[in-house]
Amino acid sequence: MSATATHVRAAAAHRAGSLERQRKWALWGSYAALSVFVVLFLVPPVYMIITSLKSSAEISAQAGSPWVVHSPTLENYTYLINYHNFQIYFFNSVWVTILVVAFSMIISVMAAFSLTRMGFWGSQTISTGVFLTYLIPASLLFIPLFQVIGKLGLINSTWSLVLLYPTLAVPFCTWIMIGYFSSIPKELDEAALIDGASYVQILLRIFIPVAMPGIIAATIFAFTVAWGSFLYPLAYLYTGDQLVLTVGIVSDLIRGDVFLWGKIMAACVMAATPPVIIYAFLMDYYIAGLTAGATKG
Repeated sequence: MSATATHVRAAAAHRAGSLERQRKWALWGSYAALSVFVVLFLVPPVYMIITSLKSSAEISAQAGSPWVVHSPTLENYTYLINYHNFQIYFFNSVWVTILVVAFSMIISVMAAFSLTRMGFWGSQTISTGVFLTYLIPASLLFIPLFQVIGKLGLINSTWSLVLLYPTLAVPFCTWIMIGYFSSIPKELDEAALIDGASYVQILLRIFIPVAMPGIIAATIFAFTVAWGSFLYPLAYLYTGDQLVLTVGIVSDLIRGDVFLWGKIMAACVMAATPPVIIYAFLMDYYIAGLTAGATKG
C-alpha cells in the first residue's frame, strides 16, 4: 500500500509540474503576443508626438533617426492654437459631438426601455431589426443619405452631421441598452407600478441608475462615431467655416503637394487629446459602476 501511495503521489506531482510548466509557457506566450500588440499600436501615436515636436527644417533635413527630436519645439502647437481655421474646426467638432451624443442617448435609452418593458406587439422583431440595421456598412448609406440631406437643404452644413450621426450610433447604442435593461429583474418595475409609479418614473429612478455602466458604454460609442467620423463630413462639407477636425486637418494642412507634417501631427495630437481624456474618465467610472453593482445586495 505504501508503494502504491508513493507511486500515486509521484504521478500527481508529475501532473502538477506538467500543468505548471504548461501554464508558465501559456503565460509567457500571452505576454509575448500582448507585447507585439502593444508595440504595433503604440508606434503610430509615439511617432506622431515625436514629429509634432520637430520644426519643418528638422523634418525636411532627413538627418539622423526619425525617432529622435534634436531641437524640440512647440512651434507647431502654437501655430495651430492661434490659427483661426483650426479653432473653427475644433469648435465644430465639439458642438456636433455634444448634440449627437445627447440625441443618440435619449433616443437609445427610450427605445431600449420601450422594447424591453412596454411589451407591445412586434417588440422582439424590432429589437432584432435594430441590431441588423447596425450591421449595414456606413459606406453604403452615404450616397442615398446625400440625396435626403440635399432635399432638406443641409448640404455643407454641420447640422447635416447632427442629423446623420445618430443614424449610425442609435442602433448599436439601443442594442447595448436592450441587453442591460433585459438583465434588470421585472419584479422591480412591477413593484413600482403597484406603488403607483409611471413608466417615466420607473425609467428615471430605477433603470437609468442600475444600467449606468451600459449607458456609459453606449455614450463612449456615440462619442467615437461623432468625433472620429471622416467619410460623412468629407462628402457633405466643403467650406472652411463648416468643416470638422477630421476633414479640416487634411484639407487645410495639405496644400497641393506640400505636406506640413509637423503641423499635421500636432493637429492630430490635439484632436486625439479630448477622446483620450474622456475615455480615461469614462472607463474609470465604468469600472466603478461595475464594482458597485457587484457588491450591492
